[in-house]
Amino acid sequence: MLGLQNEREWAAFCQKVVGQANLATDPRFSSNSRRTAARQELRAIIVEVFSHLSADQVIERLDAAQIANARMNDMHEVWEHVQLKERGRWIDVETPAGHIPALLPPGLPNEYTPRMNAVPTLGEHTEALLREAGYDTDAIARLRAEQAI
Repeated sequence: MLGLQNEREWAAFCQKVVGQANLATDPRFSSNSRRTAARQELRAIIVEVFSHLSADQVIERLDAAQIANARMNDMHEVWEHVQLKERGRWIDVETPAGHIPALLPPGLPNEYTPRMNAVPTLGEHTEALLREAGYDTDAIARLRAEQAI
């Protein structure tokens, strides 16, 4: 996924990232609206260039062009991300299968510790929820007999 913020970045992207400075002035791509209209053609050019580069090489080029960027992590990289570990963003939560790591909710002040209860077992709260919804003991028994719950 790519998104450039302005024409300065577009010119830098063409020259330093794609290596084709002429794209910046190419009439097909000379404005954001034209680039959008020619999206498939532009995408093919970028994919061709990037197909010969590693993700790290693309990031190096973006950094050299002073274009803000971020790498999308896969799930393993999220689990192992150093910032999440260093900032104590993981907490163990009990589940029917044992303890698992869970991320704390974002954007909370450090002095607040959110409640991170155990993950309920399948059906653990079914009866209580049905009672809250107005089902009586007989109705719940019928649902069980019919294997609806």
